[in-house]
Amino acid sequence: MTAIDLADGRTARRPGSTPGWAALLAASIGQFLVVLDISVVNVALPHMREGLGLGPTGLQWVVNAYSLTFAGFLLLGGRAADLYGRKRVFLAGLGLVVAASLAGGFAQDGAMLIGARAVQGLGAAVLAPVTLSLITATFPAGPARTRAIALWTAVGTAGGATGGLVGGLLTDYLNWRWVLLINVPVGAAVAVVAARWLRDDRSTAGRARLDLPGAVLVTAGVGLLAFGIGRIEDDGWTSLIPLTAGLALLGLFVAVEARTAQPLVRPRMFRRRGVAVGNLATLVMTMAGFALWYFLSLYMQNVLHYSAVRTGLSFLPHTGGIIIGSRLAPALMARMDARVLAGVGGLMAAAGFAWQSVALDADGTFLTAILGPGATMALGFGLLMTPLVEVATSGADDSEAGTVAGVVNTSRTIGGTIGLTVLGAAAANAGPDLVDGYSAAFLTAAVITAAGTAVVPFLPRPNRDVEAEAAA
Repeated sequence: MTAIDLADGRTARRPGSTPGWAALLAASIGQFLVVLDISVVNVALPHMREGLGLGPTGLQWVVNAYSLTFAGFLLLGGRAADLYGRKRVFLAGLGLVVAASLAGGFAQDGAMLIGARAVQGLGAAVLAPVTLSLITATFPAGPARTRAIALWTAVGTAGGATGGLVGGLLTDYLNWRWVLLINVPVGAAVAVVAARWLRDDRSTAGRARLDLPGAVLVTAGVGLLAFGIGRIEDDGWTSLIPLTAGLALLGLFVAVEARTAQPLVRPRMFRRRGVAVGNLATLVMTMAGFALWYFLSLYMQNVLHYSAVRTGLSFLPHTGGIIIGSRLAPALMARMDARVLAGVGGLMAAAGFAWQSVALDADGTFLTAILGPGATMALGFGLLMTPLVEVATSGADDSEAGTVAGVVNTSRTIGGTIGLTVLGAAAANAGPDLVDGYSAAFLTAAVITAAGTAVVPFLPRPNRDVEAEAAA
């Protein structure tokens, strides 16, 4: 499957819209950068600590500064794309990512690096919803959109999977600063494509304005919620303060949106079963998905004593599994109910997690402890995520494509944050032995994935239910 395949034919995209290949190329590479920036710094953290004299708290904020601004501004970024045009917002988000990466790469102290990471997260939050809405707005519902979403899913996942390898190679053979500076030439190249070929599609819906009160409430609410969830393991009951505050602000956000003429997120959007159930399933599945990359990486480095580069290389079969699953998904969706495919993928991923929990061993090898269960998990997620994203974004009007994409990305981000906390607690409660802890995390992930799969039958039926909901 190539961009040419997806853009082929004059019926593969909406009349007068951005060329299909340009939309797909910009969306895929933009999503790759967003996901890569989440994971690529992990292996470089020790070198950042040495280079800038960061303490444990400062090192933690190198990660948190990105994740909190990313989670908090996703809905704002999605709505901005609907109001001000996907091309403008894409270039603005990409510009923030590139500028912040440049500043972080030349940071002279910890404060400058943490500030750059916060701006990087803001740029990613603006960019991520646009990458998905570019696809849903360019390709009409049908096989072309399904193939485009599958490629977007595969490329984005590859960004997370290769983050450790890319970070290890750049850190070992160049310098830790290059895990940030690598965004500059890649971002500049994508900006040329976007500026030249993306169509300016600014909303013409009167004098539509950005809902600033709603934006402030949801940004602060989601940010506090993500922060509180991330601090549960370390702070215990104290973490309830930001959690409660975040939930209160989100409740106030819902009340404000119901009374605003031009809301950031229209409450009626969640009356569509695809949006509501699709995002719930996405949130639950993403909770488990963190185990694949996070705990397997810890197992390889802390138990098997792999280097960062060898760990990254060991993840290549997992990346391949997700790409294969994502590539198979469109063809399978043309022959079967998308809910059936999502259910099969979910059960396969759950089986892979369960297999991984018993395969881990202190004397394990790549073939016995990593390859088989890892490939099963990855293939399952590849088959699962394309139909979930397809259903969660189906039926959305072009004027709300960015908002719906922002909701999907927020579900994934919050799901990952909750999952890391839950799975980390399961590992910690299993005792001091590392292998026992990682096994408990994978077993918990298997249970979570099975629970998420149980939600799949409640997704709307393809075509008929979606069209009825859109008409309503």
